[in-house]
Amino acid sequence: MSGEKVSVPQIRAQKVSSGQPPIAMITAYDAPGARIADASGVDVILVGDSLAMVVLGYDDTLSVTVEDMAYHSAAVARTKPRALIVTDMPWMSYHTGPVDAVINGAKLIRSGAEAVKLEGGRSRLEAVKALVDSEIPVMGHLGLTPQSVHAFGGYSVQAKTKEAAKRMLEDAVELQNAGVFSIVLEAIPQVVAQVATKVLSIPTIGIGAGLDCDGQVLVFHDALGLSFGHKPKFVRRYANLAEESVKAIESYVHDVKMRQFPSAEETYQVNQVEFSDFTF
Repeated sequence: MSGEKVSVPQIRAQKVSSGQPPIAMITAYDAPGARIADASGVDVILVGDSLAMVVLGYDDTLSVTVEDMAYHSAAVARTKPRALIVTDMPWMSYHTGPVDAVINGAKLIRSGAEAVKLEGGRSRLEAVKALVDSEIPVMGHLGLTPQSVHAFGGYSVQAKTKEAAKRMLEDAVELQNAGVFSIVLEAIPQVVAQVATKVLSIPTIGIGAGLDCDGQVLVFHDALGLSFGHKPKFVRRYANLAEESVKAIESYVHDVKMRQFPSAEETYQVNQVEFSDFTF
């Protein structure tokens, strides 16, 4: 999609309450995905650590490395999208302190990311501040944070009590004060996301957080029906490309077995006279 390149300040200012349209964000992990996402008019492409599950076949997000994220960020960046490129900082790339956070964040920026996203609230403030001080833009992530799957005991809705919701809102304000330019809110009650969106001056981007956020994000493969296994409540499938792809490849297999592919039109030919006695 043509148009002016989306910037961090532009996303930071994109509050629905100020009359701005909601932010549309979707993941992409390679050049074809990035081209499709950008041609569709999304504002933000997230090179998510969800690639561990939907691309690399792992059971959770904990197995991807900084090198993995940098590799896939570079593939997305080569397409020069209009959309802002945000890359997830993977598990243990920032948990060990601000120095490691900056070193690893810089690797992702050098690979082509234009901002990074990390999970957690008050326990990650030092890492966030160090990144922001190093002029690496940071997107926050609260609620269900997949890198905490073992601590949570699974993928469950968060902030379900008033006490938990208040703690999450306090974390959101702390992250805003630390300099994040937006916050993803995942798998929380709508009323909590509604209050967070009202309280914060930076945009909230929901995934399983209801309609009141300043934007929404989905995983590319979930939206297109290319993911397998459990379908979360918050996922809306806009196509079923897995089923269509299987049908297409089945047709290919059939044509190969029946010697119907390739056709004469799909085959290179030469001068018949010159090759009339060709042998070896």
